[in-house]
Amino acid sequence: MTNKSFKATLFCATALVGFAQAPAFAQTEPDGAASTDANEIIVTATRRSTTLQDAPINISAVGQQQLARQRIDSVQDLAAFTPGMTVANTGPASTGNIIMRGISAADTSAGGSNYESAVGVYLGEVPLYLDFKLIDINRVEVLQGPQGTLYGLGTLSGAVRYIPNRPDPSKFSVDAHMRGFVQDHSSNPGFNMDGAVNIPIIEDHVAFRTVVGYYDNPGFIDYNYILRNPGISDPQPVRGETAAEGSFGTPEQRAANFYSKKDVNYEKTFTTRNQLLLQLNPDIKVYLTYAHQDTKTQGRQATGAGVLGTGKYEGPWRYLEPRSRNSNLYSAEFNIGLGGFAQVVSTSAWTTQKIKAQSDNTDLLLDLDYGYEAFPQFSSFNQSNVNYKQFNQEVRLVSTHGGPFNWVLGGFYNNLRYGSQYREYVPGLPGFFGVFRPDNLEYMSFVNTQTKEMAAYGEGTFHITDAWQVTGGLRYYKYKAFAEGGTDTPLTGGGIRRTPYPLVVFDPSRIKSGDTKADGFVWKANTSYKMSDDLLVYATYSTGYRTGNVNRVAPCILPLAPGQNVCALPNELAFGPDKTRNKEIGVRGSLFDKRFQFTADVFHIDWSQLQTPSQTLNGAVGITVNAGKAVSKGVEFSGQFKITPELALQGMYSYTDAKLTEDAADIVVSQGQPYSAFKGDRLPGSARHQAAAQVTYTYPLANGTDIEASWAATYMGNIYSRVGLRGFGEVIPDYLTHRASITYHGEHFDVGVYADNIFDKYAITGISNDRSSFNQARSGVIERYYAQSVLTPRRIGVDLRFHY
Repeated sequence: MTNKSFKATLFCATALVGFAQAPAFAQTEPDGAASTDANEIIVTATRRSTTLQDAPINISAVGQQQLARQRIDSVQDLAAFTPGMTVANTGPASTGNIIMRGISAADTSAGGSNYESAVGVYLGEVPLYLDFKLIDINRVEVLQGPQGTLYGLGTLSGAVRYIPNRPDPSKFSVDAHMRGFVQDHSSNPGFNMDGAVNIPIIEDHVAFRTVVGYYDNPGFIDYNYILRNPGISDPQPVRGETAAEGSFGTPEQRAANFYSKKDVNYEKTFTTRNQLLLQLNPDIKVYLTYAHQDTKTQGRQATGAGVLGTGKYEGPWRYLEPRSRNSNLYSAEFNIGLGGFAQVVSTSAWTTQKIKAQSDNTDLLLDLDYGYEAFPQFSSFNQSNVNYKQFNQEVRLVSTHGGPFNWVLGGFYNNLRYGSQYREYVPGLPGFFGVFRPDNLEYMSFVNTQTKEMAAYGEGTFHITDAWQVTGGLRYYKYKAFAEGGTDTPLTGGGIRRTPYPLVVFDPSRIKSGDTKADGFVWKANTSYKMSDDLLVYATYSTGYRTGNVNRVAPCILPLAPGQNVCALPNELAFGPDKTRNKEIGVRGSLFDKRFQFTADVFHIDWSQLQTPSQTLNGAVGITVNAGKAVSKGVEFSGQFKITPELALQGMYSYTDAKLTEDAADIVVSQGQPYSAFKGDRLPGSARHQAAAQVTYTYPLANGTDIEASWAATYMGNIYSRVGLRGFGEVIPDYLTHRASITYHGEHFDVGVYADNIFDKYAITGISNDRSSFNQARSGVIERYYAQSVLTPRRIGVDLRFHY
């Protein structure tokens, strides 16, 4: 069978069957959730416990068993099995940008994203701005569409809720997990381990639950052209005005100028989450949480697409590119019952994140064409230190009085501070310029921003009959953002006073600031009707928004001084909110004595004032601007069919058509040149077609044990790297991957073997910069600016779990 015909077969199979999320273990949740029979998951996305089958909104849920058996460790893994959700595999250096239903106008990037998604993410009741590993999680709920009238965190396109296992004051338990594997194109094996311990301290009143995990994942990208002595070593020994003419030189020249480092995109992550339960009685309880995660890597999960003859899993960059992310979360959740009338839920959280990074900066300066390449040994690297500090407070009142009418009222406050220190260095260039700057500092900047958001929201639901309900919701939001920053160019001046070595200071008279603010309303209307106990239909109209903000670039000092300027003009300092209007109709069914369960929906989203990436006119620094209108429409289908008690077939399929509905002037920038996009141009970042199918066979053994074998295939359709392929955008090809496992499930332990990406599929998952810079030469120097992020290759391993 050809690959093309296989994809067609997979498409048809998933359209008939869909993908179903496996059930969670039977476990009571502190928010009222509990798993019931083997074909149901209890969810709390509507702020009340209900079965997934009876939820009157578009929601999918992945239970604890599915998370474990599919080895879903992060949101990137989760997206492969969630209809309408795309998260590019960009490696451990960053968080993948979560895209739901095509709501993204951003270029794809091999570097991923660490902030500002259109999707709200929660850990329990805490808004989560960090990328924590999914360990000891009871279930994950994914809500498609805006959720701003039900959650404090305003959302443009959807929300993801990680529901953790909570401390249990009634029993002691230990869960341990270990995974070892080998990975193709890697020099070393990989090893993951995590464990959870639940300790009842005072029965029925106090309990402590701690989770610890360590991930040692090998890399597979080799950097073979790292400069031995920057400023002395020649980054490209053989010059040429074309790629065919230029090269890394003879073996002797390579040995003299470069050294190699293998598997630089490794991941070393330590993570922990600690919860203390203080419970006076079932109606008054407090959860105190501390979570920490530290991730380190040494290079991009990307290649140079063969520039200068580099290989398939080879990065052409001149410097190692280490990156570390250190994240902390402190939170307090209060749940207080008010005598059968309502429940108060108050959540206070403080989060911090520190990101330290170094990158090869040579090609950026080549692309800006400052003429630095006249220095034969020219190269550059940058170093950045970014700090996020965030406090948020949410208070919610949920009715518990029963009757035909129930309601939710809430208030939300968020205060985010961001600080960045950035430096660019050019070893050896100061001497070539005749400037005394032995630290080689070429450019420096700092940016400090603050964003404050406040909101009041609420929903009310009236049950007209036992089968028919209607819901209405409203949210008022208000935010303001402020930025200050400054730049200096010690080698060229650029109008700012040249800083004599060794000082690194900014002229206070040249520091400039900008701000922005807005407020408004969003609302929601929903109705659902139970045609029978096994069939529910629903319809929703909802509006969403994402706050605007200030661009994290130092403002320009006007009038501009002659020479080099790297700054934002007044119209580049800030951007406004973007908004969506979401319409959808869905049906959820459970047939043949719950052997066949499915969810299907159609949606139509109008999106205005798109937040889209651009560049400053001076210095080509990345910024966000508002531009144009768009529409996203499509269908989503998921389900499972239990053919026999032992054999289950599962699948999901989504189709998303996201495109501009009006022309957008200068929406894309390439090589400093703006390009317009036009009505009908497809939006970037997400696939039109996405599918997954899985077959599972369980062979029962004595004493309740069994052997389970599964095979899954996931399909990701092609993706545009830029809006309408404007400004040298390109199509990222589709790909199909397979995974399989065989596991013995015992009373207290599981042991299994597995393989991911069985056929070692090589696939591009993102593109940085654009094709215009590929093999571009400046004074005989070939640029290495263009990059392609690539899929993780084949893994084969052993998975062990223990429960006591």
